[in-house]
Amino acid sequence: MSKKILIIGGTGNMGHYLAKTLAEAGADLTILNRGITKDELPDSIHRLHADRKDSMQLRRALLAKSFDIVVDFVMYRADEAEAAIELFRGGIDHYIMISSGQVYLVREGAHRPFGEEDYEGRVMPAPKENSFAYEEWRYGMGKREAEDRLRQAWTESNFPQTIFRLPMVNSGRDPFNRFLNYFLRLQDGGEILVPETPNFALNHIYALDVVTAIVGIIHSGEGKGQVFNISQDETVSLDEFLAITAELMNTQARIVRVERSQLEANGFLPDCSPFSERWMSELDNSRSKTALGMTYTPLRDYLARLVAFYSSHQALPPFTYRRRRAELQFAKQSA
Repeated sequence: MSKKILIIGGTGNMGHYLAKTLAEAGADLTILNRGITKDELPDSIHRLHADRKDSMQLRRALLAKSFDIVVDFVMYRADEAEAAIELFRGGIDHYIMISSGQVYLVREGAHRPFGEEDYEGRVMPAPKENSFAYEEWRYGMGKREAEDRLRQAWTESNFPQTIFRLPMVNSGRDPFNRFLNYFLRLQDGGEILVPETPNFALNHIYALDVVTAIVGIIHSGEGKGQVFNISQDETVSLDEFLAITAELMNTQARIVRVERSQLEANGFLPDCSPFSERWMSELDNSRSKTALGMTYTPLRDYLARLVAFYSSHQALPPFTYRRRRAELQFAKQSA
């Protein structure tokens, strides 16, 4: 692979897998991040350090450097989009932004599953500040503002951008430990506390399928000026998701449903059931399959890979498992 590629991000979740894949393919690869977290990537990868929120830091880090492709995992605001456009306009072949299905969740009147055409329309007013809902709303709005600026640059000057919108991403490197939270609770055999509402269906994405989508358009150059939902084919209930995982672990899912207000009052959410939130999108992936030829790893197959991964990596339980004993006591009282 002769292209010079820059990944903004690159040491966390999806960026880590993409960097490894591109490095193994022989790409001339550079990653740019804050340099706070030690990475586990090959020495052949060039490393740059800057806080991308600071446009001057970003400019200094990239001074006198050129790239063919930029993949941006950590663009969250309009000013970050503006800085990227100014830095890379006229000098790159393709800018790939990783966005979120949350851009649909701040819309009013849109219905699941969301297609790319559901983006346009009135957005909801801001929830109460300093609340969980406000932070999630702000995230979705920030992604929309960044998307809008990139799309405007395409319209005005053919800035060669493609936007991928993702739902929740499942992998062995998820920094929020969402799948791991369920895995540990299934492994210990105890009850899993789940709020009664909302009970949205799950439509996620496997991290390595995101890598496949990105590598595909790096090679093809397709999709410029377009937006694509990248998500798994299956849409399942939480009960079905846990049943499949439990079967792969040779155990059973012991689900106990409780009023959300009680779980919140006891501080169990979101740790006890991270896939029980309103801020969880469900996407229609038809355009990606038709236009990009995407195929997606079957849900059961990638859950089997995740079960195998966590079964062989017996690390210390994460912070999100800290109140497990209290959860089990509460479950007995609620039975």
